[in-house]
Amino acid sequence: MRTGAEYLSSLNDGRVVLVDGEKVDDVTTHPAFAPVAQTIAELFDLAADPANGMQYTAPETGGPANRVFGIPRSQEELRARREAIQTWAQHTHGWVGRSPDHVGTFLASFAAHPEVFAEGSRDFSANVTAFHRRLLADNLYVSYAIIPPQVSRATTASGWEGEFLQVGVVRETEEGLIVRGSQMLATGAAIADEILVSCIKPLGPDDQDFAVSFVVPANAEGLKLYCRRPYAPAATSSFDYPLTSRYDEPDALVVFDDVLIPWDRVFVDRDIAGVRRQFFDTGAHALGNWQAQIRFATKLRFIAGVARRVTQVNGVDKIPSVQEKLGELAALVAGVESAVLAAEYTATPDEAGQWVPGKRALYGSMGLQSEIYPRVLSILRDLVGGGVLQLPSSVADLTSPLTSGDVTHYVQSPGVPSEDRIKLFKLAWDIIGSEFAGRHQQYELFYAGAPFVVKGAYTYRNYGYEEPLRDVEQFLAAYKSETA
Repeated sequence: MRTGAEYLSSLNDGRVVLVDGEKVDDVTTHPAFAPVAQTIAELFDLAADPANGMQYTAPETGGPANRVFGIPRSQEELRARREAIQTWAQHTHGWVGRSPDHVGTFLASFAAHPEVFAEGSRDFSANVTAFHRRLLADNLYVSYAIIPPQVSRATTASGWEGEFLQVGVVRETEEGLIVRGSQMLATGAAIADEILVSCIKPLGPDDQDFAVSFVVPANAEGLKLYCRRPYAPAATSSFDYPLTSRYDEPDALVVFDDVLIPWDRVFVDRDIAGVRRQFFDTGAHALGNWQAQIRFATKLRFIAGVARRVTQVNGVDKIPSVQEKLGELAALVAGVESAVLAAEYTATPDEAGQWVPGKRALYGSMGLQSEIYPRVLSILRDLVGGGVLQLPSSVADLTSPLTSGDVTHYVQSPGVPSEDRIKLFKLAWDIIGSEFAGRHQQYELFYAGAPFVVKGAYTYRNYGYEEPLRDVEQFLAAYKSETA
């Protein structure tokens, strides 16, 4: 199984990553990408060590593979998959939102239902299963870009001024499709092996040219990755910004300048219904978001631990009003943790034998995520108070003879060394106040779609209102008015 070192060595492949108006020579050494690339390498090393229980024998290849990329064929395999996902999530404490297991899960579900990719004008089912075998054999990191650029939300791509602002097919050749345009939001693409490109937003009847799905190497000729401003280079040290300095994932706009997509990499070709089927008729959307909820629960648990430790250091953990806030925090975290397990407990096999998490619990939790995460941060803000604003400017204040005496004397708590207190509160600031923190709040609010979409399209439709309606109707039918 591929190791972290092998993953890192593969990234220096000529890919075009653009930051601050310049091309990045090597993402493994650039300060914007090297830290999170190292984190991903650590994940691959965890999976490569048999002691961590993340390996299994994949029936598709007959060799060892990473459980997070496998198709769960039983409830026991679904449980083992959750445990493997949790192993990775625990290593990053949930702060890497697009770790390789996310898109890898979508691809596994695609491969579980190859028939979905044979329903269009061409049969691409063999492409899907072949790429999944490669994912298993090579332990790949695949990112995705499945959202159109925010040119206008008033209409779809066919109604925009200017041709091919969204990625679409310009023409086809004997070798494959020639695509042009852009797509977002490719988190992690700058340090990924491959990018899955498609469109999860509903397309209009005139958007056929944009109804595609394919995988493309991150170093494909004509492909460019325009990354947002990175936060890691501004992190003065891992002591001052412990999360930013490790987990700053690059979000990117992917631009295609007439890129050739060979036929064996095409999953959907100009089929509006097909791009919807791949996400919702394969179980991919449910399994992929279950992975996201496992990670989210891990992240919330970590924040709860920070909050609890802050109250201990401040000596307020015995105050009833503080315990009330910690209790609310515990309830919020436990709700997401419970939904993850409930989705597993209520999972059922689909017609292909793939076990899919229970959608009522899964999408129920997702429906509240846009409210849960801000509330969790708000509670942590209340508990840290002004302590995060009156911190030494950097770790240098602890080591400089000019400043260390005053800092260690005045910035302390009973029984807690000055350095430990400062370290804890700097961690809290990186959760609630840094640019990294702001990006994470926006990410958790919108990664699965706008809140009204998640609640209306997913939570509402998957709750199963037929059952409570039937209960009410039976109750109402059981009695009559006294005048009847």
